[in-house]
Amino acid sequence: MNPAALILTCLVLAHGQHTDAFANPRSPLFGHTHGVCPPSSRENMPSTCSYTSPSTPASSTSLPRASSSSSTPASPAPRKGFLGLLDKVNPLKFREFGVGNELKDGIAAFYDESTGIWEEVWGDHLHHGYYYTGKEKDHQKAQLDMIEESLRFSGIGVAEESEIKRVVDVGCGIGGSSRYLARKFGAQVRGITLSPFQCRRAQALTHKSGLEDSAKFEVADALAMPFSEKSFDLVWSMESGEHMPDKRRFLKELVRVAAPGGRVIIVTWCHRNLKPEERLTRFERGLLKLINSIYFLPPWVSMDAYVALAQEEGLTEVKTADWTRQVKPFWPAVLRSCLNLKSIKVLLTSSTVRKGALAILYMMLGYSTGLIRFGVITGRKPK
Repeated sequence: MNPAALILTCLVLAHGQHTDAFANPRSPLFGHTHGVCPPSSRENMPSTCSYTSPSTPASSTSLPRASSSSSTPASPAPRKGFLGLLDKVNPLKFREFGVGNELKDGIAAFYDESTGIWEEVWGDHLHHGYYYTGKEKDHQKAQLDMIEESLRFSGIGVAEESEIKRVVDVGCGIGGSSRYLARKFGAQVRGITLSPFQCRRAQALTHKSGLEDSAKFEVADALAMPFSEKSFDLVWSMESGEHMPDKRRFLKELVRVAAPGGRVIIVTWCHRNLKPEERLTRFERGLLKLINSIYFLPPWVSMDAYVALAQEEGLTEVKTADWTRQVKPFWPAVLRSCLNLKSIKVLLTSSTVRKGALAILYMMLGYSTGLIRFGVITGRKPK
């Protein structure tokens, strides 16, 4: 093991000592980390305050941000000895996020600060690329291939394309997927994000591309979307599910706004599938905790858990695929992009971006150990 990997491993193991939601097989944030929440706990699932009330949609011009009203969880007691030393030298301060405004405000602030440099370096798609051979050098094309492969996997063929007239992009970023889908299907697209900066930027880019009549954006909460039920022929979630603190409610909302016969596509970060009663290891829990503390993520779930939830919410034709191999070149490419002049200037001035750059190493470690899996889950709402 090289020195950098050894240091990362020590930090991960140290953080894995803390008690957290990953260590609790009955965490109220989902239930079992290896499957669906048991029936006995479903009635006690916590609700999440809506960021934009469905009855009062956010104005596309005011772009409000929810104020933090929840109290910050108490920090773990300081540790002594070697573990305490690791805590002191660790540049990433441990934080846990559950449900509530603290998580939503953190997500919004993170993307408000980091989206600009991402766009400068990578363009308007804020998601993984799909790599057929692993040797592709055009990463922006790989991101477009990710969209096309997700549509293909869901079963949307040429014959179905003409039927897709209304699309919702859940976690739209700066509207890259929204504009792509609007052009491809000639559809009306609504995009939602927690980040006011992303929303404004999505509007500006869409106006510049001449698609302002086809794609519209607003600040809203994916767990309480400001749309009527049965509104969309395609419900699209490209790498936003990992931010959702209540995965059951997330699936319920996606299905609610889908029209009868409509498709739901979720592309998201997952942890590895677990055997019954198996838990993630201390190392794995610690690694995810470090990633979560930077990217403002609640506890992760597996692809099996997503499938079970999709079926529970009534989706048919549910299927999933593990595309971990197909996205393998992405994070090393992101790491290399941190070394250009534009990125270095931002790294010197933004602590958020510096932490995000360090988190790239944690993501690569997660992929290399088999902990992090990149999954696509899709299904159809019955007619």
